Amino acid sequence: MRKMFILATIPIIASCAPVQTPNVVAVSEVALANLVRADGSSAGVATLSQRSDGLWMSISADAPTAGSFGMHLHAVGKCDGPDFTTAGPHWNPSMKQHGRDNPMGSHAGDMPNMNAGADRKLTIETQLVGVTLSGDGGLLDTDGAALVIHEKADDYKTDPSGNSGKRIICGVFTKS
Repeated sequence: MRKMFILATIPIIASCAPVQTPNVVAVSEVALANLVRADGSSAGVATLSQRSDGLWMSISADAPTAGSFGMHLHAVGKCDGPDFTTAGPHWNPSMKQHGRDNPMGSHAGDMPNMNAGADRKLTIETQLVGVTLSGDGGLLDTDGAALVIHEKADDYKTDPSGNSGKRIICGVFTKS
């Protein structure tokens, strides 16, 4: 018995569309902050990444309730509970007033509000324009830096803290 093979010609269609090259972003430094509540329990993590396209912060945390929460970078890398006042004032190397809507603002440590839905999850990725992680004028200076999340949304204008209420979550950034 002879086996028969059938050869078929399949046309090859070449595409003339340009090939998209993905953006490659180099990361040169990373700092992490384990976020804690006033009672010391874990609330999540914040990451600062010095990349070739700037300094980026990402946060993944659990809020105590659904709602909007103000957050700020603070000048001291210390988070003693229950009120986290050891984190000092907002990071403000240019000595401006608070708030992106303040004509005299804003602090370098002023951040956008974060929103938590019914699941109470807080997630954000935002670029910190004009800020570097370390080096001359960098965020991680000799006394470090902290991220503080407040009980209410920041109104983006009231000096010194945006009328955002008590400090409810805090984390100290350390290079990894």
